[in-house]
Amino acid sequence: MIERFLEYISVEKRYSPHTSASYSKDLLDFSVFLLKSEAHQNFENVDKKIIRNFMVELSAKGISKRSINRKLSSLRSFYLFLLKVGSVGVSPLENIQSLKFYAEKQIPFSEEEMNMEKLKEFKPKNGSFLKELIVETLYQTGIRRAELVNLLLEDVDLSKREIKVIGKGNKARIIPVAQNLAADFEKYMKERKPLKESEMYFFINAKGKKLNDKFVYSTVNSYLSLVTSKKKKSPHILRHSFATHVLEHGAEISKVKMIMGHSSLASTQVYTTANIEQLKKVFNKAHPRAKKNVDL
Repeated sequence: MIERFLEYISVEKRYSPHTSASYSKDLLDFSVFLLKSEAHQNFENVDKKIIRNFMVELSAKGISKRSINRKLSSLRSFYLFLLKVGSVGVSPLENIQSLKFYAEKQIPFSEEEMNMEKLKEFKPKNGSFLKELIVETLYQTGIRRAELVNLLLEDVDLSKREIKVIGKGNKARIIPVAQNLAADFEKYMKERKPLKESEMYFFINAKGKKLNDKFVYSTVNSYLSLVTSKKKKSPHILRHSFATHVLEHGAEISKVKMIMGHSSLASTQVYTTANIEQLKKVFNKAHPRAKKNVDL
């Protein structure tokens, strides 16, 4: 049944391979728990008590509340599918509440920290042009790590200086590429030597293979560890920094929403809280009824 569900979200719902893999892992974890605690793997014979016991075990293992909630979300989707195909009459996730937690504040890198010349000056011992390009692409375009890994060669248009990215829900969006980044792409194209099975992907490693998530994460972490003491140094924080910086420089929030691939404006508005003083200045300068001493 798991295989049918994964096929459903991949083909009909058009979820990305990365999302499908996450669902697969979460359901496998639950299957293992079922076998160990209930001596069966019959998803139709699961009730609320079993779900709660699963949550308790995850918590006892030190799994974060955020990760537990993600697994609950995967199970909710799975049981909605079972309801849809008639395998169950009621979802055991019904009335199961997600765990409440205070999300850790995502602190963007400063513009000084993201100075590429500074990054090059403190290049890690195992640094390379490809790794520099990965960091710069994530910061200049705001794309997600999975979107960078799966970027297709045919979706990079250097003549128009834009890339087409396939995001969540398999939705495509066009992102402009700055002149300096386009020049780096051209340089990279001359060095790029893919294996046959990887030639469709734009970014490949030194062995000619498609990049993986772990490589991208370690690349970002190793570069930024040299220029910042911030705890979080992930590709997602580069995305956060991109949105924060372009909004601070006056970009329209609706345009940023399109570039980020957000489904709602509320997702983009999160980044406007990073610098409320900058928002006050923009308001006082741009709004026709604004007064000098407006206090937001």
